[in-house]
Amino acid sequence: GGGSLVYANTLPVPTSKFFQSKSWSGLADWEAELKPFYTTALTMLGATTNPKLQVGDLALKQLGAEIGKTDSFIPAEVAVYFGQPEVTEADPYFAGDGLERTGCRFCGGCMTGCRHNSKNTLDKNYLYLATQKGAVIQPESEVFDVEPLPACNGGGYRVKWQDPTGFFFQRHGEVTTKGVIFSGGVLGTIKLLLELQKTSLSKLSSKLGSGIRTNSESLTFSTSLQPNPDFAKGVAIGSILETDQNSHLEIVRYGAGSGFWRTSSVPLVSGSNIFIRLTKILLDYALHPIQNLKVLFVKDWAKATHVLLFMQTLDSTLSFSKGFFGRMATTVEKGQAPTAFMEEAFALNAKFSKLTGAKPMAFLAESIFGIPNTAHILGGAVMGENSAEGVIDKNNKVFGYEDMLICDGSMISANIGVNPSLTITALCERAMSKVPAKISTN
Repeated sequence: GGGSLVYANTLPVPTSKFFQSKSWSGLADWEAELKPFYTTALTMLGATTNPKLQVGDLALKQLGAEIGKTDSFIPAEVAVYFGQPEVTEADPYFAGDGLERTGCRFCGGCMTGCRHNSKNTLDKNYLYLATQKGAVIQPESEVFDVEPLPACNGGGYRVKWQDPTGFFFQRHGEVTTKGVIFSGGVLGTIKLLLELQKTSLSKLSSKLGSGIRTNSESLTFSTSLQPNPDFAKGVAIGSILETDQNSHLEIVRYGAGSGFWRTSSVPLVSGSNIFIRLTKILLDYALHPIQNLKVLFVKDWAKATHVLLFMQTLDSTLSFSKGFFGRMATTVEKGQAPTAFMEEAFALNAKFSKLTGAKPMAFLAESIFGIPNTAHILGGAVMGENSAEGVIDKNNKVFGYEDMLICDGSMISANIGVNPSLTITALCERAMSKVPAKISTN
């Protein structure tokens, strides 16, 4: 149930502002509490500093110098095995107990799935090692009910599942267990729990679905107008620039041939309503026809385009609820609603595009309809002192139920402002450290 909907294998530690956020700072000294678990998470995920800055990274560094933030540029910590490019070696992380790895070839394919055994995804660390300890992974099995069993019979839960890929004949089954951990990510865990709150798990907190965060981010494009660019080389996110105390910017790349987003990109514009924005887009097409034709018919979109990911620690929250036909409905809960028009992000894109000879672009849904995008949906089962304040306690235990935990992005109780996968892993490590060790009966 990772932190990014794609997992770009980038592992930054948040600033102190995240740990000190009022939404959860009263529960623990989180910066001190999580420090050893960040160390464990970085080790487990095989984090290492990106050793090779590419065109986009160097342009980002230059941008930092232009805005007076030279010292705020750093190469990213990433879950990638570099070693010798294209050379396969025995497990370099877990004293030979893990899988072999192959040195990264800097092809930029991290986002769409590393094809060369270099990206340290969970199937190569946590999940693989778990199977060596006896864990069984059952794929294509979607849980639709978690039913508490009577305490007089020993308690526990009956978990029912079905095969979501079946059409006419759908596999299904159930298992009884002492404990349950929800790790389906916000869009899996919260959706399921909102359904079960009305049936099997009626004691769930009324705070379920509250405290949803989008990491206050903006995703825009910068597509080159120069002949034969090649921005696809490197890892997905190779560097980070802190643009101010609340914000930072990352350059995201895709591997050659990954051009689907070309079909949904339009000139980057803003405006108070759809008519103004549509007029600006049409005007841009009329005034800059050659530029727009170059962008539209660029030979390889991924090679010609940098995706600019701008994130902030500024806090605002939404709430999820069950809407019509089982769909998730959202409402603004606190602070400003997420917006597709972040002036700081637009200004940084303009400066970056000037440095790289590119044209600022954006998602069609954002520029025309004003619908913001996010790659990091967080919260919905936040921590609290009691069930009136949160869904889980500071140790990830669900209020009202024994041996039930939530360990995924939905437990995040403050705005991280950076890629959240590392923080989710550290919080999960801490939660697991609170679970008593199993006593062997042999």
